[in-house]
Amino acid sequence: MALIDQIRKPNDIKNIDKSDYDALAQEIRDFLIQHISETGGHLASNLGVVELTMALHLSLNLPEDKIIWDVGHQSYTHKLLTGRRDGFDSLRKYGGMSGFPKRKESDCDCFDTGHSSTSISAGLGFVAARELSGQDYTVVSVIGDGSMTGGMAFEGLNNSTNTRMKKNFIIILNDNNMSIAENVGGLSSYLNQIRTSENYLGLKKNVYYKLMGSGKFGTVQAIQRAKSSVKNLFVGNMFFEDMGITYLGPVDGHDINSMVKVIDDAKHVEGAVIIHVLTKKGKGYAPAERHPARFHGAEPFDISTGMPKKVKSKPSYTDVFSTVMCRLGADRKDVVAITAAMPDGTGLKRFHNLYPDRFFDVGIAEQHAVTFAAGLAAGGMHPIVAIYSSFLQRAYDQIIHDVCIQNMPVTFAIDRAGLVGADGETHQGIFDLSFLATVPNMHIMAPKNKWELADMLRYAADFGGPLALRYPRGEAYDGLKEFRAPIEFGKSETIYSESEICLIAVGAMVKTANEVHERLVKEGHHATLINARFVKPIDEGMIDIANKGHKLIVTLEENVLTGGFGERFRELYDEKVPESERVKMVNIALPDAYIEHGNVDLLKKEVGLDMASIFAKIIEELPEN
Repeated sequence: MALIDQIRKPNDIKNIDKSDYDALAQEIRDFLIQHISETGGHLASNLGVVELTMALHLSLNLPEDKIIWDVGHQSYTHKLLTGRRDGFDSLRKYGGMSGFPKRKESDCDCFDTGHSSTSISAGLGFVAARELSGQDYTVVSVIGDGSMTGGMAFEGLNNSTNTRMKKNFIIILNDNNMSIAENVGGLSSYLNQIRTSENYLGLKKNVYYKLMGSGKFGTVQAIQRAKSSVKNLFVGNMFFEDMGITYLGPVDGHDINSMVKVIDDAKHVEGAVIIHVLTKKGKGYAPAERHPARFHGAEPFDISTGMPKKVKSKPSYTDVFSTVMCRLGADRKDVVAITAAMPDGTGLKRFHNLYPDRFFDVGIAEQHAVTFAAGLAAGGMHPIVAIYSSFLQRAYDQIIHDVCIQNMPVTFAIDRAGLVGADGETHQGIFDLSFLATVPNMHIMAPKNKWELADMLRYAADFGGPLALRYPRGEAYDGLKEFRAPIEFGKSETIYSESEICLIAVGAMVKTANEVHERLVKEGHHATLINARFVKPIDEGMIDIANKGHKLIVTLEENVLTGGFGERFRELYDEKVPESERVKMVNIALPDAYIEHGNVDLLKKEVGLDMASIFAKIIEELPEN
């Protein structure tokens, strides 16, 4: 029987013989590579933490002890070791197992995660709850070095030295010198200094572990005191210990027995202790080791080559953004690009290669990215900040306080707006129209196709205030090419001018609305189709068009209903049109809910945002007279 077959429930790994640990690690890697090659998912990050996860499960007792995985995309081995092997056949599929920790999925997932830099704060919450309730369990927060660039991680570290915390709290710093792209910034340089200090590492290997094994000092704290001066001698100022956090490491994160020992030792430390673990992202699969960023979130791929099984035939919206950004960079010396650790994902890698002096990757630090952009704008530049919709939520205060109050000319290129699919609730970009539209001085645009995205981006670069340009993930729509009127501030675009039904669609929903229009015409109905273009300000001219010769007005958007375009259009319509003259209106949007993972087309069908569901809704709501 294969070793992995013996893992059917939590803590079964403790029945595996120590001599078989490395063999089990290899079986886990083979399992992950095979399954992710078929379903897609986060491969490189999971391959890098196989031994680390095994060590945690050997040292801890789940679900009584708690592991909080920062971001959580590296929790696949954890899911395997807690008896969820069968779930990998439906990984990230609708109704199947999530690619992130989910409390509703297992008692061993103690905290839902999806965004970075949250695990230390959540872990401290567990520690406080443990002490207030008089319980006795171990709390471990696992955070990557990439996530340590987020300000919230430092807030958590600062609070972890609170003198009220009398008992143990373990922070594992998984240091692979990567977030999604290569790490940047001062912390990365600091950790690299620790990694590469040969004098210190040699001394640690020959003295520290021998002392730990012999028990000569009795406690970890005694050894910490004995080695503190040595660390300062060879490495310099010790950041974590200067904060009051006991530091252990660096430790080889692929040596299971050493990892188990250091975790067991850390459990005896009073207060916060950080274990600095060195791992290799993508370990054990050569293509992922060579290209860890490409295998961060991989599509199904051929194992022998590492190449995607599905060859992309048409450019994505991100590709279009990338091309236009490069052209803007050539034409405009004041255009600068900012990303938060996503140069590949946002399409800015080409801009970086062409204009390195005007490209800024600030790491996983969306708040800093936005205020940094405001400073650049105040200094006479035109920054374009490319951030996924879901992650822009993290910088809401900075958008208000630092950009919009000062009316700074900052462009927000909001990628992955709308449903994104397999990553689920934490990554769906379905709130941006709502939270941005409430902010004075903010302007919002959404393109119907790839040509309009290009036109809108050029328009944004000349705009004199805050402007958000939101577009979806995936293949860029190339229909309706013949409709390309110049962009005018606050003006919509009428594509078809007919009667009976007035369809007003936002961004990517214009494609769906066009399909609905074709179906309505086929069924003997007449329909006007308007491309809203601007979500804020709303074109009041659409009210005049919609209220003449139509029985039904239908708004369509890929955003939650509350605070979205449809709700705001209805408010404006009711304000401008007397009740006696109003036409019936239906607002079609996403439900005010968190939408789980799954194929985007299937999700749209489930929430009534596909063509067939919208057509049926219109026929149901259409007045007879």
